[in-house]
Amino acid sequence: MIDEKSELVFDLQRSWSDRLGAECDCDGTNFALFSENATRVELVLFDAAGVNEIWRGDLPQIEGGIWHGYLPMIRPGQCYGYRVHGPWAPEEGHRFNPAKLVLDPYARELRGDFVWDDALFGHDVAQDDLVRDDRDNAHFMPKAVVVDPVFDWEAESSLRHPWDEVVMYEAHVRGLTMQHPAVDAEDRGTFVGLSSDAIIAHLTDLGVTTVELLPVHGFVQDRHLIEKGLSNYWGYNTIAFFAPHQGYLKSGEVIEVKTAIKKMHRAGIEVILDVVYNHTAEGSEMGPTLSFRGIDNASYYMLAEDRRHCYDTTGTGNALNLAHPMVLRMVLDSLRYWVEVMHVDGFRFDLASTLGRGPQGFDQRGAFFAAIQQDPILSKVKLIAEPWDIGEGGYQLGGFPWPFREWNDKFRDDTRRFWKGDEGMLPRLSQRLLGSPVQFDHTHRPATSAVNFVTAHDGFTLWDVLSYDGPHNLANGEDGSDGHSTNHSDNFGHEGPTEDPHINQMRLARAKAMMATLILSQGVPMLLAGDEFGHTQEGNNNAYCQDNPTTWLDWGGKNEALHAAVRHLLAFRRTHKIATSQFLRGDSGTQVVTWLHPCGEDMREEDWQDRGLKVCGLLCARESDRILTVVNAGGETGFLLPAGSWTCVIDTSAENVCCQIPAEGTWIIPPQSVVVFRESDAGAQ
Repeated sequence: MIDEKSELVFDLQRSWSDRLGAECDCDGTNFALFSENATRVELVLFDAAGVNEIWRGDLPQIEGGIWHGYLPMIRPGQCYGYRVHGPWAPEEGHRFNPAKLVLDPYARELRGDFVWDDALFGHDVAQDDLVRDDRDNAHFMPKAVVVDPVFDWEAESSLRHPWDEVVMYEAHVRGLTMQHPAVDAEDRGTFVGLSSDAIIAHLTDLGVTTVELLPVHGFVQDRHLIEKGLSNYWGYNTIAFFAPHQGYLKSGEVIEVKTAIKKMHRAGIEVILDVVYNHTAEGSEMGPTLSFRGIDNASYYMLAEDRRHCYDTTGTGNALNLAHPMVLRMVLDSLRYWVEVMHVDGFRFDLASTLGRGPQGFDQRGAFFAAIQQDPILSKVKLIAEPWDIGEGGYQLGGFPWPFREWNDKFRDDTRRFWKGDEGMLPRLSQRLLGSPVQFDHTHRPATSAVNFVTAHDGFTLWDVLSYDGPHNLANGEDGSDGHSTNHSDNFGHEGPTEDPHINQMRLARAKAMMATLILSQGVPMLLAGDEFGHTQEGNNNAYCQDNPTTWLDWGGKNEALHAAVRHLLAFRRTHKIATSQFLRGDSGTQVVTWLHPCGEDMREEDWQDRGLKVCGLLCARESDRILTVVNAGGETGFLLPAGSWTCVIDTSAENVCCQIPAEGTWIIPPQSVVVFRESDAGAQ
């Protein structure tokens, strides 16, 4: 680490522009920053704590808008930032302000916290966004850190679980571990806790193959939330696409993330990151100047026609300008960094429709998707789109190109409505059980294109879907006006928790049936962490700002019956290879599908039009066996089984959902249940 007395001079012969960010070798560090419209870029170095400035100098060279310079003696651990000079011309889209220290977009590690102060804004907040604010913000900014690239992966290779074997588990680094009694107190809420023996044992025992983590990139706590005593718990407010969020690191060092991923991989668990490349934490033109805005606002952001204002399709104030080749490169570099250096297994893209927007709106052949498809690294990892944004034409379910999979919100809504008892839902549920072919069976896409879920971080938990008719979000400080208004939930006659054993039993029965629907459907099942044992957020369906026991999983309050049911259902799915990469059809292929009426006959058109019918059977004749899945959202009913030697192998109404009961003739299907029968030449297993 250098000090204020160090004599530093850029070595022009060793400087390079082909790699951005701070790249350290054995002798020093090369610094490179893209700014097409800047006139001067100052590199500023700070002490080990990232508090006191100890040196600054202009990056000496520029090529193609990339400012760069090599400094000898700069080692890992060095804190730094930039001051970027250029025109202050907001009406032309330029908001350069060298009074503002800005964060390197390629920062690999952060040190220090954002401390909200008006000095963080490039404009005078007491006037408007046209008036420049010349106060120094360095005291309130975190600093980027030069990192050591060396880590012993011990020849580890990517897991690459086949999609038809994947069971996803959406989790939050803090929420998953903060209240787990077997995780050391000092490790909770960090990547160390995430990869603890207790958490890994729970995931492997449950049958999870792939953990999808809510955003772990460096993000900013919103000022208005801090002032309310709340926080941006979910983390969809990214400012650093290469650096992990400091709050998730016990030591503050990026090596913790690598170690956690290495441990997960040893246990056979993939790690997927929820990433937010559609916008940044700087918000609209009225937001702070933290990085991109001060580096080159006109390049990094999509601007409105008047150039002064941001173009917003995300509801957050801005949208990254992926039409610019260097901004697109930054996103691709970030993705490749997390794959090649950090060894993650894939990504879920937040509001992914924004990533595909061009001059004419959403374009599945746009630059971002084309770049991914041809990339030899990124095209091989798991890629999942949240197929919507809030802009015009933003809902694009089924519209993303291979190799992307997509969050299937139609599965969520139709499954909830069917089990709630809404009329006319049987035809829609039949589509969900088959992997939503209307949406995804085209352009040679596989049946694993749909990532199915009944709950996700955004909305009610599973138990709350069965306990609340409406959201209870007062704790969010928005007078209960936030969150989804259409939840397709059902409280069974009592809002919230109850001691009534009958209501609790009905809630458990439906929870097991909904989980069975998810797990036994074609496509890729995704569970929300805690749903497997009945976690509740006490009716809050928008807990984005609740970093407290509302969102932290209550491991001590585990519903053991539900947990056991989910574990057994996942084992059944795995053992009997329920999922397939090919869509199930009734006229071709190795798996023939027939829909059965409770009377034992094929479903007819008039049966599908019977809005009051709430039970039917899906018979799948495979090469090795036949599996009949009966869903019943109504009352107790008889179901005439096809001829053959059948065994009842799943009954969600039973205490133990897995069973081995010979079955024939008319079988009584309990209310609010999923019952599965199996026939094979070798007998039921």
